[in-house]
Amino acid sequence: MKKIALLGSTGSIGQSTLSLCESYPDRFHPVAFAAGANLDAAFAQAQRWRPRILSMATEQLASALSLRLKEQGLTGIEVVYGTAGTVRVATLAEADFVVSAIVGVAGLEATYAAVLSGKQVGLANKECLVAAGDLLLAAAREHNVDLLPIDSEHNAIHQCLRGGAPNEVKQIWLTASGGPFRNTPLEEFAHITPAQALKHPTWTMGRRITVDSATMLNKGLEIIEACRLFDLPPERVRVTVHPQSTLHSLVEFVDGSILAQISVTDMRLPILYALTWPERVPSDLTFDLAALGRLDFQPPDPVRFPCLRLAYEAAAAGQNHCIALNAADEVAVEAFLDGTLPFLGIPRTIERVLALTPAGSPASISEVFSADAQARERARACLA
Repeated sequence: MKKIALLGSTGSIGQSTLSLCESYPDRFHPVAFAAGANLDAAFAQAQRWRPRILSMATEQLASALSLRLKEQGLTGIEVVYGTAGTVRVATLAEADFVVSAIVGVAGLEATYAAVLSGKQVGLANKECLVAAGDLLLAAAREHNVDLLPIDSEHNAIHQCLRGGAPNEVKQIWLTASGGPFRNTPLEEFAHITPAQALKHPTWTMGRRITVDSATMLNKGLEIIEACRLFDLPPERVRVTVHPQSTLHSLVEFVDGSILAQISVTDMRLPILYALTWPERVPSDLTFDLAALGRLDFQPPDPVRFPCLRLAYEAAAAGQNHCIALNAADEVAVEAFLDGTLPFLGIPRTIERVLALTPAGSPASISEVFSADAQARERARACLA
């Protein structure tokens, strides 16, 4: 029985993970949740799973949850809050696997603490590796911890790399759907609304990651993540637009062979792979090849998707620029969703912040947060 601590239990990855716990009750059991601000969902999860510990975003939410649990006679659940509470969830001695699915750098401290505690980590939070990849990977090596990617693209690469040695890899290919504006005339980009950007053609995701998919900044973050996870320079991490989102990524080997991973567009499959690695277990997540029809690929348009170029530049410039890329995007996307920044203002803001960012690499998690805060201030100043 694998006991799971779930960071981001009320989000889409968290819910998919709990769905797998329902499907495989003899294999997986959740014992700790970090639920954020969704009080109703946290209460429902506490009723269903009776975790040992449950963390909310704030003290007020934790108090409200404790009161609800008491009124229902639910005992034995320790309710905590804030960053310290999330770290408690990630380091619970009883847990042996941590699913890191909190969006943004908010999940970084708990994920790092999980690694230092020797937990296996299923990583659905790409920002952790973007902002602090060097520190996380060094800690993982020191504590003999596996960082198993849950993002569908990196999970696919991880699977394909089982087919060859690292020195046999020529390059890897990340696939991108192209988002909702793959074929939108460029003259219409100035008038794109948040409602349009939030209509992803393939995946159901959170608001920020959906907008990032529309700008392809999401794929840019994945480039940086892939460089860290698979120890490759940016020029050996390529992107191809694949609208069907069926082939999740590819590895090209030095002899010309290409291995690709194909599966249903269902996040339960990469989560299941991470939870059971290095084993594979039977599932009902089957793919009907007869329904495939066709596979289309095309290079991404650099004019349509300038965020992709910015990500490559940040990856080449160093860790501070990767932190700034993510932080500036988060501020800009929030402004876009609030209606105070046009869609094209997102890449413009990121580019201005990157130009103002000094070179360097943080030596600690606290320095990562400091660099992140400085980048956010620069982004807000640009918006102002």
